[in-house]
Amino acid sequence: MIPLFVDCSGRRIVIFGGGEVAARKAAYFSGNADVIVVSRSFVPAFDAMKISRQDLDLVTASGRNLAGVLTGAFLVIAATSDQEINNRIGRLCKATGVLFNNADGETGDVILPAVSHGDNYTLAISTGGNSPGVSRYIREQLEATFPALDDMIALQNRLREVLKVQEPDQKKRSAILSKVLHDPTVWAALDTGREDVWDDVRARYL
Repeated sequence: MIPLFVDCSGRRIVIFGGGEVAARKAAYFSGNADVIVVSRSFVPAFDAMKISRQDLDLVTASGRNLAGVLTGAFLVIAATSDQEINNRIGRLCKATGVLFNNADGETGDVILPAVSHGDNYTLAISTGGNSPGVSRYIREQLEATFPALDDMIALQNRLREVLKVQEPDQKKRSAILSKVLHDPTVWAALDTGREDVWDDVRARYL
């Protein structure tokens, strides 16, 4: 498998299952895709999400009914508590060429990573499905270690734009950006939310 960032805007994501696991999967896509959750019951966690619901008993549903739900799907996620149901959905996806993620059962062709994001970045971590707990741990460690990451990226972007005007030498521009990135005093100032960080960087590096 290879990592990809995919724009899911307007794409249909079908999630089978109405429990807590399915709710976490739905939350991952809610607001960023056309999410349809298929189940005979739904936990309250779905109430606040931008999703559509489709009532269907997955235990008794025919192959034709399941295949009908898959029509037009970009990605299907099986998140029921029954491995055989999940695997059955996976086989239907494989037969019709639809991307598939299995929360419990035979591995599909898509793995959902642990994600950390801000206004200026997105980090995705995966252990290939071997240990979701480790993926979450790494994400938590990154967020704890770099609480000002979003602000640093914004600062670097602002600095790059100014340097393009003030410094014609690309190597010198890169050197300045690197020095600011590796400056612990800049990180400390961003961590504490100081409002004069840009003025300080401009005075010392420009």
